[in-house]
Amino acid sequence: MSLGVIFPGQGSQSVGMLSELAEEFPVIQSTFDEASSAIDVDLWQMSQQGPEEDLNQTHNTQPALLAAGIAVWRLWQQESRRQPLVMAGHSLGEYTALVAAGVIDFKMAVSLVAERGRLMQRAVPAGEGAMAAVLGLDDQEVVNVCESAAQDQIVSAVNFNSPGQVVIAGNAMAVERAGELATAAGASKVIPLPVSVPSHCALMKPAAMELQGSLDAAGYAAASVPVLHNIDANEREDAAEIALALQQQLYRPVRWTQTILEMQKRGVEQLIEMGPGRVLTGLNRRIDRKIAAVCVFNPKSLGKALAL
Repeated sequence: MSLGVIFPGQGSQSVGMLSELAEEFPVIQSTFDEASSAIDVDLWQMSQQGPEEDLNQTHNTQPALLAAGIAVWRLWQQESRRQPLVMAGHSLGEYTALVAAGVIDFKMAVSLVAERGRLMQRAVPAGEGAMAAVLGLDDQEVVNVCESAAQDQIVSAVNFNSPGQVVIAGNAMAVERAGELATAAGASKVIPLPVSVPSHCALMKPAAMELQGSLDAAGYAAASVPVLHNIDANEREDAAEIALALQQQLYRPVRWTQTILEMQKRGVEQLIEMGPGRVLTGLNRRIDRKIAAVCVFNPKSLGKALAL
């Protein structure tokens, strides 16, 4: 059966992540060590010992999750001969997919996402931005609610995660107004997310502009496996277009539902989420239950994925 590989973004991190795999497979910690040397931060110690507050700082979270995804991908390559038909990653996970496909050098990507995290936090001071998950409305209803709630501020639909689950982001007060309107429009739940940065909305444009120079200079090789980009679920071969897609990704929505449906169109029958947690696996089952979806984050889940 044809395989698709996907990598998670922020929110999947936890203190102790991948510890069981690391006990059995040295490639896990060695990958973290390689990532740590790129930014002079001990990502393995932080991911295993915390404190959680440090791991959850976006300039630490992003390189730690990139390292986690690549560690599991390298382990998969050691243990299985199966190669994916296509790859993708959710938000930060898009960088992981590009590294796994050989498009961006691993240590270069670690430096890039650490800078990306710093610029994102600097663009919107803590407390001024917010994100919330809106459950139970269709995509267009959420878009309409945001347009009504914006007034003189910014709030928009930023993650189209699965049918009936859309994340909104923007100025904190505008997100609150949108949540109230969503509830009035029939949303089953509006869940504020514990983040300090309102990702993928227009408030991130200053960060995107600042990151552009580093993205342009990163260097891009031909992909060994096609990678679908968040902004439109399309693949790109030209280096300048890849850099632009990564820049635009900071302030444009993550079209995850569209991405998974595109994978299905290309013939993917099984999806493996590589990295800590199972967030994407849950979303994928809501998008299309016909695609077998599993995650790899410990020895048991690895065994299950290898047996597919």
